Amino acid sequence: MTQTTENRPVRTRIAPSPTGFPHVGTAYIALFNLAFAKANGGEFILRIEDTDQSRSTEQSEKMILDALRWVGLDWAEGPDVGGPHAPYRQSERSDIYKKHAQELLDKGHAFRCFATSEELDEMRKEQIARGENPHYDGRYANLSREESDKLAAEGKPFVIRMKVPTEGVCKVQDMLRGEVEIPWEQVDMQVLLKTDGLPTYHLANVVDDHLMQITHVIRGEEWLNSAPKHQLLYEYFGWEMPVLCHMPLLRNPDKSKLSKRKNPTSITYYRDAGVLPEALLNYLGRMGYSMPNEEEQFTLDEMIESFDITRVSLGGPIFDIEKLHWLNAEYLRQLSPEQLKERILAWANDSDKLTAIAAAIQPRIHLLSDAVNWGGFYFQNLPDIKAEDFEHKSLSAEQIVEILQIATWKLETLPEWTEDNIFKTLKGLSAAMDIKLRDMMAPFFVAIAGSTSSTPVMNSMYIIGADMTMARLRHAVEVLGGLGKKKLKKIEKTAADMPDFLAAE
Repeated sequence: MTQTTENRPVRTRIAPSPTGFPHVGTAYIALFNLAFAKANGGEFILRIEDTDQSRSTEQSEKMILDALRWVGLDWAEGPDVGGPHAPYRQSERSDIYKKHAQELLDKGHAFRCFATSEELDEMRKEQIARGENPHYDGRYANLSREESDKLAAEGKPFVIRMKVPTEGVCKVQDMLRGEVEIPWEQVDMQVLLKTDGLPTYHLANVVDDHLMQITHVIRGEEWLNSAPKHQLLYEYFGWEMPVLCHMPLLRNPDKSKLSKRKNPTSITYYRDAGVLPEALLNYLGRMGYSMPNEEEQFTLDEMIESFDITRVSLGGPIFDIEKLHWLNAEYLRQLSPEQLKERILAWANDSDKLTAIAAAIQPRIHLLSDAVNWGGFYFQNLPDIKAEDFEHKSLSAEQIVEILQIATWKLETLPEWTEDNIFKTLKGLSAAMDIKLRDMMAPFFVAIAGSTSSTPVMNSMYIIGADMTMARLRHAVEVLGGLGKKKLKKIEKTAADMPDFLAAE
């Protein structure tokens, strides 16, 4: 197994984007990066790719770091622990990227593109009308440097794009796939620096990997088509490129790409549902990988001790929740009753959550034992509900599905999970759909609490958290028969025509 690259110690990284919930796919890729680094006596680091400032949040970053640590992964360098290559947030490294973009511009490997968004939209429409795949057509690529400098000096907005060959084939070496050939005509002249001066993923990724001395880039196969751009940038800068390894994507049981529409995908959902962290990490380790002894149950240390990246299968690994539950049950059964008691208490002992639950049930209980009936649903996974539980005097089943589905989409885009934001969203949805708020909320009681009578449901959604709320709402939609493609398209259009409920306040 390769120990070093040009006598350099092995260094791998994970670079999550803090724009949503901590995805199990992030933990999956992080696990294989860590295992490879440790198996080769190297280091695993974490950096935050937050160049999308409109969607990146501190709350999401904290959730990601907490979730990865909970599942049993740790890093030698990162935004929370520091290190010799700080800062580890891309938003704090903008001067570095500007310097390198300017270097590419000065060497003639990049150019300023002054095309407006309207101009580019028109270009794409014309290409589609001609039956072509939409792509940047190279306008401004051959503009003289003098003319480019003149337009920039006049204050005309621009982005910086990389120059890309239009003919021939790019050959990329991959640890699992060997040599991969991608025609240059399929590679766009990528924007490297946006008009706001922030980099795109591609420039920041290459610059950071070089400066942070990353030797091996192990990432999802969805990035394989970007490899020619990255390889070209390494050539332009005159840097040695890390060894590439593109891991197979996690799949749903129907072989489609793992997505939250068909499976809960957030690490924190599985934590809150009662999956043990060692069971989840073990299960992710089995995704497309087999231990030399074919054992299904193994620890992180055991995986590292015998790790060989070439044992990864390129067939899309199936993320089967039932199989995860089976493995988790095996872990639970191997505990002593005393150990199980401690794990249950540790799982339930979230002081802030318990205080919030106590406040919610306090007006409703007469005996301490009543807390079980009023507060039990807070600790459930998915409530045991049937379609008839949703019957309502004013709402049809079709309306209820539409309400729950649109609410799910609107809620999962909230910048911050607060009770006030939940209220504004659902109140706005009520007004947009011209349904009384009291009537509209009835299905939410059933979806969230499994009953029409419970503690205030918006407060309940806040307490159980975004991940569990989304899982229960999606579960309710499935219980009500789900959505076919035609109905889904109709609801998507309805949702798209609605205003931003937070901005409308």
